[in-house]
Amino acid sequence: MTETLSLLEVYNILLNFQGPQHWWPGETQDEIIIGAILTQNVSWNNVVKALNNLHSAGIYTLKELDALSVEAIAPLIRSTLYYNQKALKLKTFTNFLRERYQFDLQQMFAEDLKTLRSEMLKLKGLGPETVDSILLYAGSKPVFVVDAYTIRLLTRLGFTDKKMNYSQWQEFITERIPQDVELYNDFHAQIVNLCKDICRNKPRCEICPLTLYCTYYQQNKENPVTSS
Repeated sequence: MTETLSLLEVYNILLNFQGPQHWWPGETQDEIIIGAILTQNVSWNNVVKALNNLHSAGIYTLKELDALSVEAIAPLIRSTLYYNQKALKLKTFTNFLRERYQFDLQQMFAEDLKTLRSEMLKLKGLGPETVDSILLYAGSKPVFVVDAYTIRLLTRLGFTDKKMNYSQWQEFITERIPQDVELYNDFHAQIVNLCKDICRNKPRCEICPLTLYCTYYQQNKENPVTSS
């Protein structure tokens, strides 16, 4: 049998094991937003290459990005895969920011959270994970980001075996932890870091700080799946 624990206990175990993550890895709100759009379906290392290319071209802000065409943006972000679609997504967001807020991010983030989130979700190509990453990490809004890593970890820990959509997962988590921007920020970052390095598709259970509590490990320990 696995020992049971709360979501806050999961967070504290990860924090003690990995230390504070200091997310998002961007120096400005503009860079965080650009990175959040570029990181869809690709590793962060590839996003860094694209950001460096943009910087080399003198592009640091969303306003500067808006001045470029989709065709000019695409080759600069080639490392992120699906770069033509992502160039269009970037332009969709910069158009929205220009038309609604005259590139004033402070004005945008001053909007009612529910209203702003609803508006952003209407933008073509921006799903809830990307929108919530922008709101949390660039806007310091209390929204918990749910991604494939989150679902993998919490399912393996046995919190639920229900098939849930994004909103249901988000509600499941936020009902069980305090509403706190710093907690939402670092908890998501802790999960991503663990799942990138340890709780992978082929998990390294032997070095995971959560093994004692892991339903997945208990079910597979007689024939564990470990990485080479």
